[in-house]
Amino acid sequence: MLYIKLADGVSAESEEIAPGVVLDFDARNRVLGVEIEDASKFIDLTRLELRALPVVDLILRERVPMAA
Repeated sequence: MLYIKLADGVSAESEEIAPGVVLDFDARNRVLGVEIEDASKFIDLTRLELRALPVVDLILRERVPMAA
């Protein structure tokens, strides 16, 4: 599962907007996050690029443990 947190808050309601894609809403009906079930079956999670957010140049990569 991939969860993309968009804002802090407590989820008051969730809605499945497509098969395997769920939005979490707060009490004021603002979207708090997006959950994608079985995301690795549809998305290459080793290289996930965010283009529609203000952090256009951010590229998330697989976490590599740092040497002690």
